[in-house]
Amino acid sequence: MRDNQYDVAIVGAGIAGLAIAYTAAKKGLKVGVFERNTRATGASVRNFGLVWPIGQPAGPLLDRAMRSREVWLELAKEAGIWLRQNGSLQLAYHDDEWSVIQDFYREAGQAGYQTKLLTPNEVAAYSPAVRTEGLKGALWSSTECTVTSRQAIPQIAQYLSEQLKVEFHYGAAVTCVEPKTLSDFYDLWHAERIFVCSGAEFETLYPRIFRESGITKCNLQMLRTQSQPDDWNLGASLCAGLTLLHYQSYAHLPGLEAVRERYNQENPDFAKYGVHVLVSQNAYGEVILGDSHEYGWDVSPFDREEINKLILDYLHGFARFPNEIIAESWHGVYPKLPGKTEFVMEVDPGVWILNGLSGAGMTLSFGLAQELF
Repeated sequence: MRDNQYDVAIVGAGIAGLAIAYTAAKKGLKVGVFERNTRATGASVRNFGLVWPIGQPAGPLLDRAMRSREVWLELAKEAGIWLRQNGSLQLAYHDDEWSVIQDFYREAGQAGYQTKLLTPNEVAAYSPAVRTEGLKGALWSSTECTVTSRQAIPQIAQYLSEQLKVEFHYGAAVTCVEPKTLSDFYDLWHAERIFVCSGAEFETLYPRIFRESGITKCNLQMLRTQSQPDDWNLGASLCAGLTLLHYQSYAHLPGLEAVRERYNQENPDFAKYGVHVLVSQNAYGEVILGDSHEYGWDVSPFDREEINKLILDYLHGFARFPNEIIAESWHGVYPKLPGKTEFVMEVDPGVWILNGLSGAGMTLSFGLAQELF
């Protein structure tokens, strides 16, 4: 039977909110989750489904990502979530890219990454999709995992509800939060601790705090193919040279500037639209492709075909699939705080905003939640 009293209340049923709910419920706390929609529909279900430690810089963030990975493995087993420990390949087709990868590898082991260098002839054993023509080599990382986001997020919620007795209030658009109370205008609930995990929906709760924080929104475009035939398996998730420019794990390497300058000369639209290309495969055999990064509060509801073409043209330089027919495309919006990896603030006694995981919510949320309890 439901009541209106909780130890922990969470606004938002995306991955950040679910991570807080899981962590709190595991500690025996009574938890309520309040979601304005009938199900999670934001960035948490509009992504690659990648748990991607290799993208996090060495130190606390890599440690957080690896703790999150441990929770994903545990939760997948407990909740029956499809999860593939398939690792990743960072491919290099130019000497400057290969030089950056080699520099990264030299310090990777001591930093806590689990990687090895592959020759072009060795790459095929890790993924049949890779184009080996012109390939200089690849960095294999064993830590990356893949889930099917649209399936995994509701499965986590179901597991929390049925096994850990977390109470979900869908269709409850919380409009007011004060210390120990929250309301959707019609009903009032009480909680000792409240976490606002509302993703890119800044306009309802604490809009002034968000604007003053410097946080912005990132609009990204993605695509997926039809299911691949005959149980074809992508193997490792894939990325190529543009990805070196995207993740902070590589940002300190001096050779990166030469890579950036070359891509800017070859096609300045890569930087204009923030394009880098990742490839994953979900439980249905569909290949997920993307993405782009356009920043600002005024996010366009209209997708750009030129961005999809940029993604696909670059993809064809390093990967091929048996079935390349695009079945669906979409855009997602996530919050980004420039120069930081998360926005965590106690705005009132016992009321916390948890947001701005910069597109790494699937990778970091469970580890961050552990740090808050």
